[in-house]
Amino acid sequence: MFLNNIIRQLQHSPLTSSSSLSNHLIIIRRLSLWSSKKDPDLESSLSRNRRWIVNNQIKNIILRHPDQSLPINSLQTKFKSLDLQGKALNWLKKYPCCFEIYLHNDEYHCRLTKPMMGLVHEEEGVRDLLEPVFVERLAKLLMMSVNHRLNVVKLNELKRNFGFPDDYLIRIVPKYSDVFRIVNHSGRRNSMDVELVSWKSNFAVSAIEALAEKKGTQPCFSCSLPSTWVKSLENFRQFNSTPYVSPYSDPRALAEHSDEMEKRTVGFMHEFLSLTLWKKSSIVKLGHFSREFCLPEKLNVLLLKHPGIFYVSNKYRVYTVILKEGYKGSELIEKDPLVLVKEKFGDLMQEGLHEYNKRHYKNNLEKKRLKGMVKSGRNKDESTEICEQDDSNGVQQGGLFNPEERKRFYNVLFDDCP
Repeated sequence: MFLNNIIRQLQHSPLTSSSSLSNHLIIIRRLSLWSSKKDPDLESSLSRNRRWIVNNQIKNIILRHPDQSLPINSLQTKFKSLDLQGKALNWLKKYPCCFEIYLHNDEYHCRLTKPMMGLVHEEEGVRDLLEPVFVERLAKLLMMSVNHRLNVVKLNELKRNFGFPDDYLIRIVPKYSDVFRIVNHSGRRNSMDVELVSWKSNFAVSAIEALAEKKGTQPCFSCSLPSTWVKSLENFRQFNSTPYVSPYSDPRALAEHSDEMEKRTVGFMHEFLSLTLWKKSSIVKLGHFSREFCLPEKLNVLLLKHPGIFYVSNKYRVYTVILKEGYKGSELIEKDPLVLVKEKFGDLMQEGLHEYNKRHYKNNLEKKRLKGMVKSGRNKDESTEICEQDDSNGVQQGGLFNPEERKRFYNVLFDDCP
């Protein structure tokens, strides 16, 4: 719709010549080819909630403090890095179910509420239970890489995609010395790698192969396309008719740009996304591993060739790939236990925000009544009048009480990184 409007404006502009119009249209159409045809459900699943991201970062800041509480003035100094310009005290007051504000030595401090700490402990408990799962996920990533090792700095960019704890290098890697080890051949801090010590054959089974074994069929990809996409369906059937190439096979044995190499790359992308919490990943971040995973230079072009398997979006000007079979509409089909805990955090935020807005609305209404601006009678239900208020200092909250916004709130992909 946006591109169509631009095209119409260019066509009716007296300043646009026929040759320049042609050049503009070519550029616009090229840009439109960088992402898939819009799918409202999958676009909705990608919607991020700015409040959740900010509050999750505040939570981590508080937890990193020695006594798990800190002066609000100290938090204020970090607000710029959180992309906020308002007062930290005003922000925290909006989420009374998440953050507790108290006075100590004539200075305001903040800490997490008991329900919030309960969720923190629950998340830690879930992480402890999922430790064998994290071991398998990390081992699988190393097994799919060319030299069976990955740079720590690069891996840290993706650790939240797989649910790894922040201290996985200390908590997991040394504990499983028969599987992993840390190597650093140059001695530089940014050249530290996690390396696979021994090959685990039971891990070298992809999600595609596991499903095929369960069904008693040959490994093949599933397709999610409408019947009207005749050409794409035909291309998918032709692609799927060739033998499946395991992502755990050595890609160096395959000829570059060959059909087998493409099959292996698609298989790798499917397996990689299957291992993530939200069945999605940033294409830019994946590009950082092009050498380690033998990915093509134009990865997004390859992904767009397979619209029945992958969905490519440029929402928020961030190119993201989604595994289509992982979703039914805008909902994840299988939710990781960590995802369920993160959704509880969203529920707690919603509860506190509603409580704040309701109280704020009543206070404002009472002030107006005292000034004679509002009659004592009420024509509308009070709950329909409650809406989110913007801070006078410019912090925008967004319309959480809009039905569509509320729906996106609960489908947020709780990724810390913007």
